[in-house]
Amino acid sequence: MVTVTGQEERRILVKDIRIRPSHLALLPDSRFLLVSGRTFRNEIEGPWTSNAVVFSPSGTPEAEFCVGDDIPALVTDVHGAIWAAYGDEGIYGGHPESGAGLAGWNTEGQAIWAPEGRLPDHPLEGCTAATEGEQVWLVWYPGSSRGGTYLTRITLSTGVVASYLSPVRHPDGFAVRGNRAVLTRRDHNKRSVELTRAELDGTIWAVTSRCRLRVPGRVVMRCGQGRDGSLWLRTGNTWLRVEA
Repeated sequence: MVTVTGQEERRILVKDIRIRPSHLALLPDSRFLLVSGRTFRNEIEGPWTSNAVVFSPSGTPEAEFCVGDDIPALVTDVHGAIWAAYGDEGIYGGHPESGAGLAGWNTEGQAIWAPEGRLPDHPLEGCTAATEGEQVWLVWYPGSSRGGTYLTRITLSTGVVASYLSPVRHPDGFAVRGNRAVLTRRDHNKRSVELTRAELDGTIWAVTSRCRLRVPGRVVMRCGQGRDGSLWLRTGNTWLRVEA
């Protein structure tokens, strides 16, 4: 794994990866997390296989556990909690936490947050995720006839949950800073994305600009993650940083 801090580049060899990673996320104290988007169980009432592994700063596995099934979007917060938005196969596939559509976990594999009726609709598919300080944002859309895509904000210090209609349908990337946000939607497997900027006006995210952005490489699924006002967008072998 390559870590770049300012002008310093650090490389570590990560061994004993027994899952097929779909997500990489940072944890406190220079640890990191690899997560596979899928899990399974061999028996109807049997345990779900581990699909998340915590690694030490040197790349040694420290813990492994299950964080639900069918995970298109995942992010970690400043305290190291893991937040996931699930896909339809997970939501309707029998895993208890995935069934709620959104979930929060600690690094011991314990579920620490669930929507509990605080969403405007029931999720069908997660899109992307972001963090800003003490806030976590999970982006998802429902399967009901009402349609739309929602930006759900969880405030860690208070537990307050708020959801807003997204100005972009099914975005791949999202980052927020204060009342400003940037969202991207990919042209799948092509070298371009639609980039939208928006501002929160009361309870509505209003579009302030929209453009087509040419990028260095092809853009595919799970391409964007927002962290503290910056959208990190993976385009082929190049990472782009887009400020909100």
